[in-house]
Order: sequence, then structure tokens, then C-alpha cells
Amino acid sequence: MKSHHHRLMFMFLVIFAQKIELLTAKAFTGTYGINYGRIADNIPSPDEVATLLRAAKIKNVRIYDADHSVLEAFSGTGLQLVVGLPNGLVKEMSANASHAMTWVKENVQAFLPKTSICGIAVGNEILGGGDYELWEALLGAVKNIYNALDKLGLAGVVQITTSHSQAVFANSYPPSSCIFKENVAQFMKPLLEFFSQIGSPFCLNAYPFLAYMSDPENIDINYALFQKTKGIYDMKTDLHYDNMLDAQIDATYAALEDAGFKKMEVIVTETGWASLGDSNEAAATVNNARTYNYNLRKRLAKKKGTPLRPKMVLKAYIFAIFNENLKPGPTSERNFGLFKPDGSISYDIGFHGLSSAESSLLSLKAVQSQGLSKSYILILTISAAALVLFLKQ
Repeated sequence: MKSHHHRLMFMFLVIFAQKIELLTAKAFTGTYGINYGRIADNIPSPDEVATLLRAAKIKNVRIYDADHSVLEAFSGTGLQLVVGLPNGLVKEMSANASHAMTWVKENVQAFLPKTSICGIAVGNEILGGGDYELWEALLGAVKNIYNALDKLGLAGVVQITTSHSQAVFANSYPPSSCIFKENVAQFMKPLLEFFSQIGSPFCLNAYPFLAYMSDPENIDINYALFQKTKGIYDMKTDLHYDNMLDAQIDATYAALEDAGFKKMEVIVTETGWASLGDSNEAAATVNNARTYNYNLRKRLAKKKGTPLRPKMVLKAYIFAIFNENLKPGPTSERNFGLFKPDGSISYDIGFHGLSSAESSLLSLKAVQSQGLSKSYILILTISAAALVLFLKQ
């Protein structure tokens, strides 16, 4: 009888361990992520950034290259990292499969599994941009990078994506009328076909900030900031929208459905609001940036979908961790950060600055050095309780 109980107990522990393992193996944990741009000469080191993100409990991170100092700093942290293949390398990777293999070996395989690289973004905002040679090269680069991963046995571990701006769309208002621009569609559809085959999502860079600034007379800023507003009504779908981000995402779903990809998931790979701008960027204020990012965080925490896809839980990467002082363009481009270069918060949406993050992490390490981690204690407690119950029978 006891041996039967022991067998049951063993099975229970195996299943329990498997469930714990499953919890740690997700590519995107929860719904909230962040972009780690580094076009600056005054921001914290990658090691300090890893500390900051862990203290903030932000697990999902995107970078725009595969800088080895970042990959090394993130080793063993549990942070889920999407690395970027820069636009400047896309033509080379498209033309030469062996170069793609070398890039994957040196920048991805060499750091796995200690650094949790869960994705490669091949280029950024290529379709709809000004370099038409890049448009033609994108799919070839995607396929060569994917084939390299596949040959290395990593295709099931590392997901291939590319992010798109609003420039790929035509007629995005109301959301249901959105389609891909005709000149974009001939490149977009083969790309979507391949992504559909390998299970990749559609990645959207969505900025209500930019949309509002393009037409402030006709767009209610409260609609862009997730504030109370009458919103918009889409007659075709009979759906009401109380914020612009949801409308932008559902416009994307409408374009995908029109192109024949109704089941593809949309993930927001960039969204944010600038806290400072030029004289013609009046909406770029600390108060508006705080309002947008605070309300966005609340929106994502609800773990719900959009009006058109209510069961497709929205996931988004916020732009960005830091203000980047070397970015070109208008002043707003250098002021999207949730944190200042010294690691302090730009404004309060519930996160803490680097100094408090470092002290809290040291406190956690001190507690853990005195004994077992909380999760391990929990596992042992549950296992012991179960064992006692089995043996009593």
C-alpha cells in the first residue's frame, strides 16, 4: 500500500516540477515589456540596467542590435530578450545564407541558454520606409535567419519577427476600413505567409502621440491618453473605441483580415509618449507622458484584448527605458524615456529609480543568502504537505 502511495507521490512531484518549469519557459511573460535603446553617451551600464529592470519586474526587453556587452550583462537574469538585426545588415543577410548563419552563431547561439534570447527582430520599420531595396531584401533576410536557427535546432526557442510602422497602412479610420497600401501589399503578403507558417506575430509600432500631433484639431487628446472621452464608433463592426491605441491595433487586425491572415496575433513592439518637445510639439509634456504611460500600464495589467479581438490579450513593449541624448530629429525623439540618464525616474508611474532598485536587490540577495528562495520553500512546503497526506491514508 505504501509503495503505491510513494508512486503517486513521485508522480505528483514530477508533474509539479514540470509545471514550475513551464512557468519559467515563456517567451513573453505577462503583457508588459520595454525597449532598451542606447543611442546615448550618458546612460547606465548594461549591468545596472539589468538590475533596474529586475527590480521593476519588467521581464520582456527588446534591443535594436545584438551588442555583446548587453547579452553578457543579461546572462542569468531571467530577462527575456529580443535582439535586433539592424537595417544596415538586412541586404547582406538576404544575399548570403552563410553570413546569416555566422551572425546567428555569434550573436544568439553563443549566448544561449544563460542569456534568454527569445526572439530576433529582422530590421525595423522597413516596409513603408524610403529604401526600396530593403523592401525587396527583407523576406530573404527573414528566411535566411530562420533557416540558420532551424539548422542549429533553435527555431522552436527563438522567434523571428519584424516591426512595422503605421506607414504600411491605408485608410486606417475607422479601424474596420484599414488595408495595406497597394505598393506595400506585394511585399507584405509573402512575408505574412511565411510568418503564418512559422507562427510569428505581426509586430506594430503604434504611437497615439504621433497620430494626435498630426491632427490635434480633430483628435481629442483624452482619446489618445486613455482618459474619459466619447471615443469613436465604427459602424461596420458596431464597435465603440474609448482609446486610440485599441483602435490602431484593431485597424491592424482589419488589414490582416483583408490580406487573408485573420488568425495572426498583433503585438505592439513600440508605444510611448514624449515628455519634452520642440515649440511645435505642445503635446510632449511630462504630465501627458505620465498620463499615457500610467494608463497604458493599467490597460495592460487587465490582460484583455481589443474590441475586435477580445480574447487576444494585448501585449506591448513600451518605448523606452531611457531618454537618448544622441538621437537625431526633433526634441521629442530624445525624450521618450521612463528613466533619466542617471537612472532616476522621469515621472512616477509606479516604478523606482536605479538607486532604490540596487538597494532592494541587495536586500533580496541578503535574505536569500540566509536560506532558500521563497519559491523553493513553497515547493518544499507543498511537497511535504502532500507527502504527509498520502502517507496518512
